[in-house]
Amino acid sequence: MAIFPIGKWEKGQKQPTLRQLEAFAKRTMTPLGYLFLSAPPEEKLPIPDFRTMGDTPIRRPSPNLIETVQTMQRRQTWMRDNLIEQGQAELPFIGALKRRGDIKTGAERIRKTLGLSEDWAAEHETWGRALFTLCNAAENAGILVTTSGIVGLSTRRTLDPQEFRGFVLCDSYAPLIFVNGADAKSAQMFTMAHELAHLWVGYGGLFNLMHMQPHDDEGEKYCNQVAAEFLIPAGKLAARWPEAINTDDPYQAIARWFKVSPLVAARRALDLKLINKSAFFVFYNRYLEELHRQKAQAKKTGGNFYTTLNVRLGRRFAYAVVCAAHEGRLLYREAYELTGLSGKTFDKYATRLMERIRGG
Repeated sequence: MAIFPIGKWEKGQKQPTLRQLEAFAKRTMTPLGYLFLSAPPEEKLPIPDFRTMGDTPIRRPSPNLIETVQTMQRRQTWMRDNLIEQGQAELPFIGALKRRGDIKTGAERIRKTLGLSEDWAAEHETWGRALFTLCNAAENAGILVTTSGIVGLSTRRTLDPQEFRGFVLCDSYAPLIFVNGADAKSAQMFTMAHELAHLWVGYGGLFNLMHMQPHDDEGEKYCNQVAAEFLIPAGKLAARWPEAINTDDPYQAIARWFKVSPLVAARRALDLKLINKSAFFVFYNRYLEELHRQKAQAKKTGGNFYTTLNVRLGRRFAYAVVCAAHEGRLLYREAYELTGLSGKTFDKYATRLMERIRGG
C-alpha cells in the first residue's frame, strides 16, 4: 500500500510526481483533474435531496453515493431507450397520485397495481421473503429494482445507510428504485414502500429518514404517510394493538406481523396516537443502542456471487441487457459496461439468468 507524504505536500516541502498524483487520485476516488484546481469543486447530487438532518448538517455526498446515482442513471437511460424501441407503452401509474388525496386510498392503489392484498406481508414467515415478494411485484409492474450495499461490484466500497437508505429515479417508461442493501432487511422494506409512493406521486429523490423524521417537503411527508399505510394499515394495527401490548415487546410483535423494523412499528404507533412521544423516544434510544451492539457483533458472509447479482443488477434490467446482447441489438462491450461484468463471467451469469427465468 502506497504511503503519501501529504503533510510535506501541504507545507510545500515536497512536490508530488504525476505518478503519485495518479495513485492518490485513484485511492481517494477523485478525478485527477480536480487535484490541479485552486479550490475543490462543489459536487452536487444529480437528483433532489430529501434527506433529513437531525442534529447535524448533511455532509457532502460521498464519491460512493455520487457514482452509484450516476451508474443507475446510465442504466435507466439505456433501459428507457430499449423499451421505447421495443414498443413499450408508458406506465399508467407513474404520477397517478399527483393530486394528493386520502392516504389510505393512495396505499390501496399501489397495492392493487402490484397485485398485493392488505395482508400480503403477513403471508410470509420472514422479512427476507416478504421483501423479495414486494421487489418481485414491483419488477413485474415495470419498475427496475436494484438492491446493493456496495458500489458496482467492488466489495471494498460499501454504501453507508446513515448517508442514504435509497433513492428513486422517476420515469414513465423505466422507473428505477435503488435500495441500500447495507441496511437491515426490515428497514429496506420501508425504503421500498417509500420509493414506490414517490413513483405514484411522480417525482424522484434521495432518502434517509434520519430519526424517523421526514423532510419538510410536503410531498415527502405524503410519501412517508402512504408508505406507512401501505405497510401497516391503520385499521389492521388498531385491531391488533390490544394483542401487541400484552406481549413482552409490542413493537417487535408488530414488526413480525407486518414485516417491518420495530422502529417503523413504533413510529406508526406514535402517528396513530397509540403511544406518546415520550414512550416513542425511550424506545428509539434503546433500539439504537441494541442496533449498534448487533452491528459490532455481526459477521459478514459472502453468499453466492451469481445469485447476489440478480439483486444487485435487478432481474428486469439484467434480463433486458442479456436479451439485447444475444439478439445483436447491444454490443457485448456495451453490455459489459452496463452490468460491470465481462467475458466468461457475463456469459456464465447470462446462462444462469436465462435458465432461471425459463424455469419460473
